[in-house]
Order: sequence, then structure tokens, then C-alpha cells
Amino acid sequence: MESLKQKLRAFNTDTRLQNEKRRMIRWFASFLMSLFRLTLIVGISYVILGPLLGIAVSSFFSNEDRYSPVVYMIAQNPTLDRYRLTITEMNYFSVMWNMLVYICSLTVIQIAVCSMVGYGFARFQFPLKKLLFACVIIVIVIPSHTIMLPLYMTFRHFDPFWLFSLFGAEPMNLLTTLTPMYMMTLLGAGLRSGLYIYIFTQFFRGLPKEIEEAAFVDGAGTMYTYVRVMIPNAMPSILTVTIFSLVWQYNDLFYANLFNLSNDWILSKRLNSLQSSLAGIHRITDPAISALYVYAGIILMILPMILIYVFLQRKFIEGVERSGIVG
Repeated sequence: MESLKQKLRAFNTDTRLQNEKRRMIRWFASFLMSLFRLTLIVGISYVILGPLLGIAVSSFFSNEDRYSPVVYMIAQNPTLDRYRLTITEMNYFSVMWNMLVYICSLTVIQIAVCSMVGYGFARFQFPLKKLLFACVIIVIVIPSHTIMLPLYMTFRHFDPFWLFSLFGAEPMNLLTTLTPMYMMTLLGAGLRSGLYIYIFTQFFRGLPKEIEEAAFVDGAGTMYTYVRVMIPNAMPSILTVTIFSLVWQYNDLFYANLFNLSNDWILSKRLNSLQSSLAGIHRITDPAISALYVYAGIILMILPMILIYVFLQRKFIEGVERSGIVG
């Protein structure tokens, strides 16, 4: 008994054994944490990517695969007919080109307008500055659905400052045109413009004022300093806003339906009417089969955004880290 106690005492006082014990405990704790992280990542990835993977696989199903009880994920008779007909019915390439021109032009306008507004909030003092910036925050917080009726009535009976009525003219109906979107974007009230103004404001506040002071000493004016000095330094925020604006404009259906924009400019509206088009023209009335064409349309719809993210992933993450989102 005494010898056992001596051995235990020797074990507890042996530094090497104690270090090995601590190392094993740390390794086991690290292993459990890694296992927990892996389980969490796999679970979240399955929840997010599972439906998308199912849609992508189902878009290649033939009619036989759709009704075969043994086919679950891998098609036995894969076909591209869904994509061929969907591309034709959606007028995919023509509408995609129109939509890219539309959203890219809106993105360029948003970057120019929101960066100037953000620079003004970050660097200049003017009356009601805090109140106006509070309005920017309110624009971010308030859902767009709360102002949909005023927006609709404003552009349905467009009469700025009642000038048309004053001269006896009828108010203009700007619905079904792209004018409302361009007008709102130019005035800093476009889709998510409040968020972009906030991002630029936070980023410009983080830049040292010595950069501008050096430009002013060299005789540069305010606009020259903004264009030649501040904008090149704001590339991380510009990249972040560019990707956000492209993705949100691309996926926007709220304003597209509110202003009744043409299907020739909005691909998502073409996708919404795909099933009715298939039923009316091609007599494809089986919901299970027409759903396969919709799946193909969904893949074609999200493919450009996936390509943008794949090519700009690293720069986008760097831009988010250096922008005002995390500040």
C-alpha cells in the first residue's frame, strides 16, 4: 500500500508525465472542437446547398426519371431538353444582355452618387448633418413595403412640384418604364442606397485626413481630391458596394413588380411566367414535368451570380473586412 502511494506521488511530481498529460488533454479538447465545427459546417452546408443541389440534379431528369421510383439523385436518362426549351421560352440571352446593361448602369450610378454622399457626411460640416444621416439610417431600417403605395402613386401621376398642373398639362405616367429606377438611383434613393451611403461614410471616416490635407496644400480642389485621391483609396468599399448592388439589383422583384417593368429587362419575371408559357404554348400541363423546366430556369438564373462570386470571392472578402460593415 505504501509503495502504491509512493508511485502515485512520483507520478504526480514527474514533470514530463504531467506535460504529456496536459498535452493529451489539449489534443482531445482540440479534437472535440474540430469535430463540433465540422459537424456544424456540414449541417449548415446541407441545409443551404441541399435544395440547390436537388434543383440542379432534377433539371437533367427525363420524364422517365421523374416518375421512376428508383431514381433519387442521379438521372438514369439525363437530358438537356429542359435547358433548350427554357432558354428559348425565356429568350434567355437577349433578356440577360438587356438586364446586365440595366443593372450595371444602375450600379455605376449608385457607386458615384453614394460615394459622393458618403464622402460629404464623413468630411464636411453642414446644417442638419446629423438629422440627414439619421434619415439615411431610417431608410436602411424601414422595409420598402411600407412606402410602396407612395412610390407607386408618385410615378403613376408624376408631377414634380405640381409644375405640369400649373401649366395645364397632365401628370406623366412613368410606370412600365425604367425611368423610376434611374431617377431614384440618381437621387440617392435607389435599392439599398442607404446601406451603400453608410458603408462609404464609415470607410471615409477611417481614412487619415492627412491624405486630403496634402492634396489641398498642393493646390487641389475638393472635387479633384475626391476623384484623384479619395476614390482610389476607397477601392475596397467600391468593390463591396459593386457586388452588393449587382446581386440585389439582379434579384430584385419588388421594384420590378411595383413599377411593372417590362419582361424584356427582368429575367426573374420571365422565370415567373415560364410555367404558364409552357402550358399555353407547348401544352406541358403536368406540374411535375413543368417543375423540371422551372428548375432549369432557376439554374440559368443563378449561374451569372455564381460566376461573379467565384471570380471575385477573395477581393470581395477583403473589401468587406476593410469597409465600414465591420467598423
